[in-house]
Amino acid sequence: MTQRSASTYNLPLHTGYYPPPPDQNARRPASSVTSRSTTNRRHRSSRSHSGGASYRLQNEFPNFAQTGDVEIIINAEGQEKRYMLHRLILAQCSGFFEASTSEDWSRAHTDGATPTVNGNGLKKIGEEDEYGGKAGRPPFAVTPQDRQRWRYELDWGNKDDEVPMLVQKPIPSTLFGGDHTYRPPAVPTKPPPPSNSFFRSFTAMQSAANIPHQAPENDLIRDYDNLFRIFYNYSPNLDPVNIAESYIQCKSLLNLADMYDALEVVGPRIDHHLLQFQSRLWKQIAKYPPSYLKLGYLARSKVIFAEALIHVVGQWPSGASQLRHHVPDAVLDLIEDKVEDLAEAKLKAEGKLFRLTLNTARGDRVTPANSYMDWLALSLFRQWL
Repeated sequence: MTQRSASTYNLPLHTGYYPPPPDQNARRPASSVTSRSTTNRRHRSSRSHSGGASYRLQNEFPNFAQTGDVEIIINAEGQEKRYMLHRLILAQCSGFFEASTSEDWSRAHTDGATPTVNGNGLKKIGEEDEYGGKAGRPPFAVTPQDRQRWRYELDWGNKDDEVPMLVQKPIPSTLFGGDHTYRPPAVPTKPPPPSNSFFRSFTAMQSAANIPHQAPENDLIRDYDNLFRIFYNYSPNLDPVNIAESYIQCKSLLNLADMYDALEVVGPRIDHHLLQFQSRLWKQIAKYPPSYLKLGYLARSKVIFAEALIHVVGQWPSGASQLRHHVPDAVLDLIEDKVEDLAEAKLKAEGKLFRLTLNTARGDRVTPANSYMDWLALSLFRQWL
């Protein structure tokens, strides 16, 4: 075989020379030039082609459109307010909702058709399944269409003296088989562009000033709104300035919470709100002790109840007519026991004061013979007792 050199095949010779590494500081072509040739332009899926802002369903208090499963409708004096809340939170805060949404008592509505189950205990997945076809969804997967929903409406009853209360109603179905659950309006995810024109902003201010004044919110709607706000750990909308108006609002809210077995959750909020008035609260308690005794009992407030109890016991039985048939018998028994204890302590103190006497300089008890003026003062004091 003929020996051929490396130059015959155009191979480099190993002469110990290696080319230098490329200079890192060397100028590179502009990124704009390379990016156009190597990358593709991508469109944002969230951008609206019509030029408007993108929208999404509201999922916050009071309308949890995406996760809520309990619809509540409050109608009072031509005003209406709707809520889409969670059964779990309502059941934890209220015994009424815990019982009414239970399996034995509720009229739950399941969205969508009832899933079929084969002999092996697995769901049959259709071809148009939203989770990826027949093999895309695991067995017994819970979808938003399979969850239960409840609907409550405020029922005013047939008589004028009946107290309105929430009643569970079946969710009405539409013409095409779906449910007629309330969906709140969509909320824009992008803020509107600011206006730089002075005349445009001035015109907007004039149009806002010409808007007619809205009617004040109904008291019953306000109470239900405060009740649900407390359930979701929001501060209730109560008067922070006028203590008399705040007392009326707190009393109506506590009565509503008592109807729905939610005093354990609402009571601490009322207690915290009223204690912020400090000295004005103590003056109101001394002025109206029976009223604040009932309020302190409903609110589970130890401070308000104890302060009102002191004044009620001291004035008993002047406030008996306001408390009977309004507080439990245990509270009346407690008041009567405290009244008896106070009477016994009063008799003991009066006995000690009646036996109190004055002595002369020699240590003898004063008499009309040895100290007439001292004896006269002591006699007047005993007569006063």
